[in-house]
Amino acid sequence: MSRKIRLDAVLVQAVIAGALSFAHLHDIAVAAGQDGWKAWAYPVSVDLLLVAAWRRLRILRAAGEPARAAWTWFAVALAASLGANVATAGLLDLNNVPAWLRILVAGWPALAFLGGTLLVHTPAHQATDTTPAPAPAAEPEADVALTLETPSAAAVPAPEPAPEIDSIPALPPSVAVPAALLAHARKVADAHRTATGAPIDPDTLRARLGVPGPMADALALQLTGKD
Repeated sequence: MSRKIRLDAVLVQAVIAGALSFAHLHDIAVAAGQDGWKAWAYPVSVDLLLVAAWRRLRILRAAGEPARAAWTWFAVALAASLGANVATAGLLDLNNVPAWLRILVAGWPALAFLGGTLLVHTPAHQATDTTPAPAPAAEPEADVALTLETPSAAAVPAPEPAPEIDSIPALPPSVAVPAALLAHARKVADAHRTATGAPIDPDTLRARLGVPGPMADALALQLTGKD
């Protein structure tokens, strides 16, 4: 119950203070020659700059960043609000305001626009990584020597000699040889041995029989008994 009453009292006081400040700013704007809707726009502009500067100030302080610019614009808006409140307290003749006040009131829109733009569109600096880089690994000292044990020549067994290969067996023929063709090839080979004293070679056998090269090779293997 007490908390609700205190909250309502704060809100009421804030509304009253805002209304009085709004009215004082309006009166100063009218006295400076700003009439109609322009006189009502001045209090709105001052209060908005004050709120924007305070909000930016809180963001920067929460991020741990410098808030000098936000403090500057907050002080400017606060001075405009306080100045209007003090000026309407009888210290200033509202019927004959000085020229400098007219200049300040006329130049306020540009000043407020500049401050609001800088507050809203100035990005916050990203937090830098302050974690120290890991230290490089310590290099081994120069006086430490690494010894590698190498086997002696006597400890290394001599490679065993490769077994001698008298002859490489011929691969079986990949072409099937008909029995009748093989018998005819034997007759041609015998005739060639009788005439020349040497066994017939595959090229001569292919020329004599008129068969393809693979068939002649298979016949030559059959005739030489390597199958």
